[in-house]
Amino acid sequence: MLPAYIPSPAASLFGGGKPLDFNVTLKDGERVFGDGKTFRGLFAGTIIGLFIGIAQMVLVSGGYSPFDIQLPKFGSSFIGSILVIFSLSFGSLLGDLFMSFLKRRLKLKRGAPLPVIDQLDFVLGAWLLVYLASPVWFISNFTYKIILIILILTPLLHIVTNVIGYLIGVKKEPW
Repeated sequence: MLPAYIPSPAASLFGGGKPLDFNVTLKDGERVFGDGKTFRGLFAGTIIGLFIGIAQMVLVSGGYSPFDIQLPKFGSSFIGSILVIFSLSFGSLLGDLFMSFLKRRLKLKRGAPLPVIDQLDFVLGAWLLVYLASPVWFISNFTYKIILIILILTPLLHIVTNVIGYLIGVKKEPW
């Protein structure tokens, strides 16, 4: 899941610049995504997620298994692995974008908390895109047990990383 976990903080860290929605306001009077979603953030987050996934791929192919846990491969071929890694990385950002779109429709301002959804939107986006890109890989690697563990641990990790981001000045809110 690292290729899905890393893109959002990377987008916050390296983002800025031209907003993805080109400052377009919809009929409801709200922006499509808002200033927090930028081209630079989308590209930086995706690329850093790809690099993290490729690093994992290299480590796994070299036999690395932390705490004697056998990590899964991202695919049976190089191209298949890159497709899965890209889908995890880009999909996580798409999930976050979709939730930003919904938050604007709900008239929630940038940074307003939406508990549970804020912590899982990127996971669901990553899973959806990976499932569409490589359903066999998804089904063989995301068992019910793994899904449950991720759904429990991700909100906790999300809260901790957001507080760290807030403390170092990357995020305006600690949630």
